[in-house]
Parts: sequence; structure tokens; C-alpha cells
Amino acid sequence: MSFIPFNKPSLTGKETHYIIEAVRSGKISGDGIFTKKCHIFFEKKYGFKKALLTTSCTDALEMAALLLDIQPGDEVIAPSFTFVSTVNAFVLRGAKIVFVDSTIDNPNMDVDQIESLISTKTRAIVPVHYGGIACDMDKINALAHQHNLAVVEDAAQAIDSYYKGKPLGSLGSLSAFSFHETKNVICGEGGMIILNDEKYIERAEIIREKGTNRSAFFRGEVDHYSWIDLGSSFLPSEINAAFLFAQIEQMESIQEKRMRRWNQYADLLSPLEREGKIKIPHLPGYATNNAHLFYIICNHREDRTALILHLAKNNICAVSHYTSLHKSPFYTSVQNSIPLSRRNIKFSFADLYSDCLLRLPMFYELSESDVERISEAIISFFKHQE
Repeated sequence: MSFIPFNKPSLTGKETHYIIEAVRSGKISGDGIFTKKCHIFFEKKYGFKKALLTTSCTDALEMAALLLDIQPGDEVIAPSFTFVSTVNAFVLRGAKIVFVDSTIDNPNMDVDQIESLISTKTRAIVPVHYGGIACDMDKINALAHQHNLAVVEDAAQAIDSYYKGKPLGSLGSLSAFSFHETKNVICGEGGMIILNDEKYIERAEIIREKGTNRSAFFRGEVDHYSWIDLGSSFLPSEINAAFLFAQIEQMESIQEKRMRRWNQYADLLSPLEREGKIKIPHLPGYATNNAHLFYIICNHREDRTALILHLAKNNICAVSHYTSLHKSPFYTSVQNSIPLSRRNIKFSFADLYSDCLLRLPMFYELSESDVERISEAIISFFKHQE
């Protein structure tokens, strides 16, 4: 019986051809021909005002924190059920994180909790579009406008997904995407910051180039470049950009295939949901699905643990996802610095997803027969529980 991994990075087009082309161009450091091609692609396809490739989504978020001039003592509102990079970027600047629970419908942040958590120290709201499914951005942006807050979309999983017809990543002042090997389009390690407000563009270029005006120098706008701001080496090599460009050229076919596998999972596993054995993802009316991941929610943590072992015995790798960050060792060690009123929030749904959510294999080369085999193994597990 062949092994089905949770993820498998795949070649979808001209990845190796473009990497060779990049090497032969004589420039494999950042901001070469393929980096520029990627920038143009994303700006034209999604209408982003300015796209800049970064070495990771983590770096894109760290750039966002720098661009917002986050200072020690500032507060940032974010979901507890997310990857640590979402908040670490702001903690590194000295911010206090005020966590929000997830919703009963999906792991996205409960926007109805946000207003009660806003204080005079709040600087930003960071919605995470879990699994590429949009948060309710109208409510978030209305609160941000009312209280003069920045919105930074963590769109790590959300490429080619939409909210009311608008591409995710275009709805906040800033946004961050990931091209990690587990994402829809990949380059191993990589990311992108989107600047939807023109006031951030010039400084973003400086921060991304180690705090120098090197980009302006190479455009001939200044006769020398120097250190003029905070920054770091946030731009990826041309090798990464060449790989990524080959992937985004094939985005339509990649998305089409992933959607077929996602819908197949939903069709095969929906009977278990009707029987009350599991829950499967459901989309809000305002959101589209980019088939980034497919998950099921078990009724109990023990069920999930046993199911993971059952699938492993059938040569299938399925994995849990985040542990709620409000329970993380780092956060609990510094929680006395978080205002008491914030610490009294219950995180019932974030904890539910931490304990019971199980991600199933999802990648470009996943076949129809693979999904059938995985689904049959899940169905047999619950059948034997009866």
C-alpha cells in the first residue's frame, strides 16, 4: 500500500527551466527579472497597488509591524487560533497581543468580540483568513475606520480567494501572503507583502532593502544609497522568484485541480457529517474557497488522536493544526502584561479547533483515487466505532 503524505511540493510548469534562465542572466540575488515578473503578475491579476516579494510570510508581517511603527505597549488584536508568526511580528516590536476567539462556523476570528477589546492603546487588527476562507472584512474595516486602526490581513493561506468579489489581500492597508511549500503556489520558502495604501510604498522598499534607499539608487533616482531607516534583508533570491513565477503561470490549472479534490472530499465525507460523526468546512455566503486545505472536526480530542493513528496504519498522513496561542508557554509566561479584562475572555471555539480539527492530505499531485482511499479509511474508522 503506497504512502500518501500530508503534503508534497510539485513541479507544475517551467520551474527548473526558469531557474536555469535566472542563473544564466548573471543575477541571482533579489529583485531580478523574475521578481519583477511576479510583482507585475500579482498587481495586474488582483489589482494590488504594490506587491513586493519577501523571503517568507513571516518577514512580510514583520515588515508590516515596522511600517506601522509599532511601539512597546501598543496593542494588536488577533485570533488565538493561528500560526505564531501572525503575532510574533508585532511582539518583536514590543506590542501586547489581545486575542480573539474563533467562530462556531469556522476557525476565523469572531469579529463580534473585537469592539469590546479595543482600547486607547490599540493600533491594529490582524484578521487571518483560515484555509483561504475570508473573515467578515466589512465589519472589521468598519471598526478599524471608526477607531482609526490599521488592518493587516494575514492572507498566508488565501491566494486567489475572494470576499464579496474582492481578492483577499486587497482589503487591508497591508497584507501578507505565503508561498511556503504547503501553500497553493510555492517556491519552498517565500512570501509577499501587499501595500494597498500608497503612503507605505516608499518606506516598504527601504525596509525591505536593509533600511537603505538601494532600490531608488538602482532606478537612478539618487546618485548613491545609504542607511536611512530600520530594515532587514527581506527580499528573496531570484532562484525563488523563478520557481514561483513558473507556479503562478499555472495557477488556473493548479486551482482547478485542487478544487476538484476539495469537492470530492466534501462529497464523500458529508454523510459522516449528517450522521453527527464529524463536521466539514462550510463557506459563509460572502466568501469563496481556494481549496487551500480540507479539514474535518471530530467530536472529541480522543477521536482525533485515534483517527490519526488509524490513518497512519493505512499509510496516510493526516495532521492537527495550531495549538491556541493563548495557551502557549510563551504567552502564558507573559500574560500578566496583558490587561486583565482581556484575559477573562473564553476561547471555547479556538480550543475546540485546537483539540478536534484534523487536516487531510491536500496537494497538487493528490489523485482522485487517493481521496477515495483517505475518505474510505475515515468512514471505516467511524463505522467500527459503532
